[in-house]
Amino acid sequence: MVGIIPPLIPKNIKYMSKEGSTEAPIRHPIDFEHPDFLNPEKLDTEMRRVFDICHGCRRCFNLCDSFPKLFDMIDDSKNEDVESLLSKQFEPVVDACTLCDMCFMTKCPYVPPHDFNLDFPHLMLRYRVAQKKLNKLPLIPSQLAHIDRNAKIGVMFSSIINWFSNIKNKFFRKILELFTGIDMRVELPVYNSETFTNYFKKNKDLINIDLAKKNRKVVIYSTCFVNFNKKNTGIAALKVLKKNGVEVQEAYPGCCGMPFLEQADLPKVVEQAKKVSQDLLKWVDKGYKIITLTASCGLMLKFEWPLLLPNDENIKRLSKSVSDIDEYIVDIAQNEGLAEGLQEIDGGVTVHNACHARAQNMGIKARDMLKFIPNIKMDVVERCAGHGGTFGVMKETHNLALKVGRPTARQIKNKNNKYMASDCPLAGKHLKQLETDTNITNDEALHPIELMAKSYRL
Repeated sequence: MVGIIPPLIPKNIKYMSKEGSTEAPIRHPIDFEHPDFLNPEKLDTEMRRVFDICHGCRRCFNLCDSFPKLFDMIDDSKNEDVESLLSKQFEPVVDACTLCDMCFMTKCPYVPPHDFNLDFPHLMLRYRVAQKKLNKLPLIPSQLAHIDRNAKIGVMFSSIINWFSNIKNKFFRKILELFTGIDMRVELPVYNSETFTNYFKKNKDLINIDLAKKNRKVVIYSTCFVNFNKKNTGIAALKVLKKNGVEVQEAYPGCCGMPFLEQADLPKVVEQAKKVSQDLLKWVDKGYKIITLTASCGLMLKFEWPLLLPNDENIKRLSKSVSDIDEYIVDIAQNEGLAEGLQEIDGGVTVHNACHARAQNMGIKARDMLKFIPNIKMDVVERCAGHGGTFGVMKETHNLALKVGRPTARQIKNKNNKYMASDCPLAGKHLKQLETDTNITNDEALHPIELMAKSYRL
C-alpha cells in the first residue's frame, strides 16, 4: 500500500488482493485530530496516489465534475501523468466535489477492503479541512452553515425575509448577490411562519387516529429544514405515523451538523453530534426509535457521526436506533401491515433517489413505500441533482450545479409524471427549478411521506 499513511488506517483491517472488490465497502474513521491528517507533504502524497489510481480507472468520469476536471488536467499535462501536475492544480478538483458519496458507494472498485483503500469524498473533505486551517475557504458559506442561528431569525421575520429573497424580487436579489455571493437565479427555500416544533406542541393531541396500538413509539427528529423551512413534511409524517397506530413525540435539539461538514468544520460537527445525541438518547433509553425526515440528516446520524467519533459508545448506540421515515413506514408494512385507507392519487410519480438516501445503503425505500399506494404509476431516477448544500446556491459554483443537475432534470421531465418526490428537499427544489415545460404540478418536490399522506387523504 505505497503512499498510504499507516497511522490513519486501522491495524485490524484485512485487505483484498484482487482486482476490484465484491466485498461490502468499509469506511474508516475520520481521524482528523491525528497529526498526519493535515501534514502538507503526506496529504499531497495521498492526493497524488489516489488521483493516479483514478486516472488509471476513470470509471466515475460521469458522476460529477471533479473527475472530468482531474482527467483533463492529467491529459493536458506535460507527461500526461499525475506527477506532472502542480499541487495548486488540485484545488479545482476538490472544489467540484459536493460530498455526495456516490463514487464511494456505487462506482469505485477500489474502496476498502481493497488494497488501494480509496475513499475519494473523505479525501476531498480532508483537503478542505487543510484549506480551512489556512483560511482559504470563503467566509459566507461558513456563516450560512450556522443554520440554527440564521433560521431562528428567518422564522421570526419570515414574511419580510421570504419577500426579500423571492426570486421574482430581482432588485433585492441582486443586492443579496453582490453582498453575499448567493446567485440571484437560485430559488431559495422559504421560512415557515412557525417551527414544526411549535406546530407539534399545539396539534399533537388533536391528531388522534382510532387504531389499535402496535407497540411502536417514535420521536421525530425534525431536522433543521423541516423545522424551519418545510413543516409540511413533518405534518405529513406525524399524520401517517399516527394513522398507523404509532405513538409519536418530537425533538429538535439542534442541526445535525451536515452544513458544517460541507464547510470542513469537523470540530463543530462533533460539537453538534454530542449535543443532539445527548438529547435523543434520552428517548432511545425510553424505548423510542429516532425518525429522520431528510436524507442528509439520516446519513449524519447513522454513518458520519460514528466515523468522526468512533470511540463514542453513545454515538454508536444512537446510530443503531435511527431510521429514515420511508424506511420506518416500510418496516411497519412488512411486519404488521399498513393501516387501511390508502387510495389512488391523481397522477404518476417520479421518485428522485437522492444521493444521501443512496449513501445510507438501505435500498430505495421511497419507492418501496410508495408502492403501497394502489395502482400507482411510478418511475425512479437515480442521478445526482448537483445541489450539494451551499454549492448549489453560491454564484461561484451555481453554474456547475446546473451542469450536473441538467441530465437528472431531463430524465425527470421525460418520465412525464404529475408529481416529483425526493428525500432531499434542496435537491428536489434544484431539480424542479431546472425542469421546464413539464406537467409536474407541485411547486417543489414533495417528500415521499407527503404523497403517503395524500393517499390516506390526511
